[in-house]
Amino acid sequence: MQFDTPDSAYTRSARAHANFRLAIRIAVAFVALLWLIQLSNWALDLGPGNLGVRPRELAGLPGILVAPLIHGGFEHLLANTPPVLVLGTTMLYLYPQSIPKVLPAVYLGPGIAVWLSGGQGSIHIGASGIVYGLASYILVAGIIRRDRRAIAAALLVCFMYGALIWGVFPIQRGVSWETHLAAAIIGVLLAIALRRLDIPPRARYSWEDEREGDEEVGSETTFRDRQ
Repeated sequence: MQFDTPDSAYTRSARAHANFRLAIRIAVAFVALLWLIQLSNWALDLGPGNLGVRPRELAGLPGILVAPLIHGGFEHLLANTPPVLVLGTTMLYLYPQSIPKVLPAVYLGPGIAVWLSGGQGSIHIGASGIVYGLASYILVAGIIRRDRRAIAAALLVCFMYGALIWGVFPIQRGVSWETHLAAAIIGVLLAIALRRLDIPPRARYSWEDEREGDEEVGSETTFRDRQ
């Protein structure tokens, strides 16, 4: 597969740098919120289970909204922090037109899917659904757009997050594979549906302009010959 090179006049512009800094600040602010919530739960000795998604239980419905913000402990949150930072920054920077549709879907969609189809008696919490949703969207969108920046970011998260792909299978006890799988599917479907958004301008080379010029001259000559 041939990957396109984004136009440097676009990627190195003052506006692009400002957008990148804004993306970092928003991603850091969201992670700071996750840590503030975790610290508050720890200080108040609150158990996270009551706020999780509990499949097909009315009491578990609020978890669809709040479960991505709740973690089982500092180790759980620490594992999610780097991927959320990288993926959040990448998504905000590379796909600003798509994120109003993608973020609500990967935030709420996995919780809805798990509440409807998850195993009863289980409790699902954590931002890993956001991680899987954004990672799958960024990777597939990067492949569709042939954008090496997005693919590199997604692969970096796979490296940081460990064996990311295995998280969608029921092979590790205590891991919400249903959330991961639902989020990954949502991310892939959205990447396909929104493939026409956020396409970066491609760098053009002098030989391309020359070839187009030759084609225009050839077309004009053919038209005159027909006259």
